[in-house]
Amino acid sequence: SLVVLFGATAGAYGAKLGSDERELILLVWQVVDLQNKKVGTLHKSLVKADNLDLSDQCREVSGLTPEGLGKAEPLDRVLQQFSQLVSNDLKVLGRSSYTLCSDGQLLIRQVLHPETSKKNFLLSDCFYSFYDLRKEFHTCYPSSAAVKDQTIKTMAEYLGLGTDEAEEDFGVWQVKTMVAIIFSMLSEGCNHIFTEPETVKHKYETGPCSKSETVDSETVIRARGLPWQSSDQDIARFFKGLNIAKGGVALCLNSQGRRNGEALVRFVNSEQRDLALERHKHHMGSRYIEVYKATGEEFLKIAGGTSNEVAQFLSKENQVIIRMRGLPFTATQEDVLGFLGSECPVTGGKEGLLFVKYPDGRPTGDAFVLFSCEEYAQNALKKHKEILGKRYIELFRSTAAEVQQVLNRYMSTPLIPTLPTPIIPVIPPPYTIATGSIRDCVRLRGLPYTAGIDDILEFMGDATGDIKPHGVHMVLNQQGRPSGDAFIQMKSADKAFMVAQKCHKKMMKDRYVEVFQCSGEEMNFVLMGGTLNRSGLSPPPCKLPCLSPPAYAAFQTAAVIPAEAAALYQPQALLPSTRTPQASAAAPPTVTYYPAQAAQLYMNYTAYYPSPPVSPTTVGYIAAPPGAVAAAATATHTPILPQPGALVRMQGLPYNTGMKEILSFFQGYQYAPDDYNGLIQLSDQARSVLQAPKEWVCL
Repeated sequence: SLVVLFGATAGAYGAKLGSDERELILLVWQVVDLQNKKVGTLHKSLVKADNLDLSDQCREVSGLTPEGLGKAEPLDRVLQQFSQLVSNDLKVLGRSSYTLCSDGQLLIRQVLHPETSKKNFLLSDCFYSFYDLRKEFHTCYPSSAAVKDQTIKTMAEYLGLGTDEAEEDFGVWQVKTMVAIIFSMLSEGCNHIFTEPETVKHKYETGPCSKSETVDSETVIRARGLPWQSSDQDIARFFKGLNIAKGGVALCLNSQGRRNGEALVRFVNSEQRDLALERHKHHMGSRYIEVYKATGEEFLKIAGGTSNEVAQFLSKENQVIIRMRGLPFTATQEDVLGFLGSECPVTGGKEGLLFVKYPDGRPTGDAFVLFSCEEYAQNALKKHKEILGKRYIELFRSTAAEVQQVLNRYMSTPLIPTLPTPIIPVIPPPYTIATGSIRDCVRLRGLPYTAGIDDILEFMGDATGDIKPHGVHMVLNQQGRPSGDAFIQMKSADKAFMVAQKCHKKMMKDRYVEVFQCSGEEMNFVLMGGTLNRSGLSPPPCKLPCLSPPAYAAFQTAAVIPAEAAALYQPQALLPSTRTPQASAAAPPTVTYYPAQAAQLYMNYTAYYPSPPVSPTTVGYIAAPPGAVAAAATATHTPILPQPGALVRMQGLPYNTGMKEILSFFQGYQYAPDDYNGLIQLSDQARSVLQAPKEWVCL
């Protein structure tokens, strides 16, 4: 038997049903005996919504009024009546089981499951399996319109059935027409058999993901704006009604290993992903969640792992994962098990614990724990910030993807860190950043985080030809990630004004982008880390008197890098050397050279990009001309480090540390000759460049 089901919400109708998060207000159904081709009683039930404010489309199409809905029963009572009336009709027809049949998937997946999840009551098992009449119709009649273009009316017209909706009440005509379509499909000419129903997963299944897996980009979305404490189960609940792939929720972490409010979600197919995109700006609690397309590569970068230890740890299915943070470095498995106690037993005992360690085996203070059920996990979370040893321990819900991310981050940490990359990129001449009050620049705000230089140029359209060479500046945040802003230098103020008028609030990748005209001075403030908003300019951190080391200002002379730091950042230590046929073993040593024209320096708040057809700007260190090499070689005040040996950088030294304490610290190791020329104490200016309170460099 089938139960033909039709419903409507207080908002959008048709292809947008459920996309506006409005509540169900109408259910109409009828039982169909497929074997005997009989039908039961047709039932129509109004549903009282919490918000009775009906949209104009709903009023026009359905003819319902808030007054009439105010007398109806709430959804939970209506669903109870539905189950009871269906059982009675089945007994009359002599049948015992049934499957739902709806016009498309929206009513079941996008309305009933999300709404009941938010109202915290369970749907009966019959709502987890249903037939999509549109798909069944297309299977029976392959020459009909595509599934996404089908409606009840088009299917009826294809079969030559009557389509006068005015003769029946809203909902009644739809159900009667669906029943007529089903009987046509059962006729001798078709003999259609309903065999493969659509299914809705009862719960989200956790599991590991390998970097070797192939993930279809058409199945992945990015959810943004999540509460920081949300778990994979919370995200699965937000997408209730849609089938998420096993282990398909990957919570994203920031550079400090904490959740950043974003997650990548992988669905079983592209159809489910497209339905998920319709939940853009639906609510999780009081917060609205943004939903965008993502790629399989992004998902694997977050959720993929290669460690056999992690794979074995996550191989136990249907486990609740808890993350412990702040463990004493001396904590053992027995200590953790004793801390958790008998009220929250760990799955497999010691096998259910995974300590996070650095590549050299040192503990990080993090661990992951498996629990077999929600009750044990809740008991463990009650121990949040309790004391183990002399430290309080933080406990959070976690996911398989978070386990992979944390392990990948720590395991990729080098045992011996290389020299730090320079924090001050040099912009080669003549492509300097514009200054002044002339408003010949535009600011793009609200860019998609995945937008690149090509997307911006495409967005600008014909105005691309009016961009100055190397005039596109992508603004990154302090974590080195896109901030959603960009600045573009135009050839004149008139060109900037025209672009701002033409492109303001134009769409780029499903997001509208705001375009404002601004000056070079305002652009410089933002590129240096300041903010530009309706309240005016807020200076960057490097301009604040209380925070600014002397060297953070924009330097105006060629000698902007202290000699000590210039010696540390030898090009051959940072960049692969380039060999030419003319090079000889007796060539003079290469030194770092900073031309006077490139004296305008910026902190690493931004990355600079050229505009086509110019080749990309080389951001970094500029090769010195022969004259500069000779001058540097003869200079006596510039300490050039000899090539043999190894360089060690020390951080976190006490401020009263002297040469004697450092030599004592390295006792037993061979260091520079007895005159201790291998020790270089950095000046205040060099220290500000290296971003350390006090440092020594030993050879």
